[in-house]
Amino acid sequence: MTSPVRAARITEVPLSVDRLLGLVRDPAVGGIALFVGVVRDHDSGAPVVSLDYTQHPTAVATLARCAQEAAAAHDVLTVAVEHRVGHLEVGDLAVVVAVGAVHRGPALAACAHLIHSLKAEVPIWKEQRFTSGTTAWVGLPEGDEPDADEPKPTAPTDVRTGVS
Repeated sequence: MTSPVRAARITEVPLSVDRLLGLVRDPAVGGIALFVGVVRDHDSGAPVVSLDYTQHPTAVATLARCAQEAAAAHDVLTVAVEHRVGHLEVGDLAVVVAVGAVHRGPALAACAHLIHSLKAEVPIWKEQRFTSGTTAWVGLPEGDEPDADEPKPTAPTDVRTGVS
């Protein structure tokens, strides 16, 4: 039996909802659930200008595991997920999750499961830039926020590898 995970990628290129929808379409699929995460213009009441996502080298493998676990926990046929890293502006797509199942219930449940586990487990961090000129890290393990004079973590050179 082949894996239902059609894609689990981390990339620096803009995301395409249509591409992920195409990956989960299948003659047996009767319902597709979709989650699209977008960079918003505020966080905790502070206006956001942009953000930069950074990944740990294990992020792709962790993302693939999360996608496989979400598929296994629900009666789904297809799963595709992509997360963007690098510099993003307000309005840019940050993450897209698409899940195909025979019926909508399992598709919706697996989609929610996957985005929750992705946010909780995949080592991707963001540095937000505010209109005030300040920045803040989100998602770093506690105590790992870099000092102002330390270079920030960078993504590996080849971030386009992953399960497909």
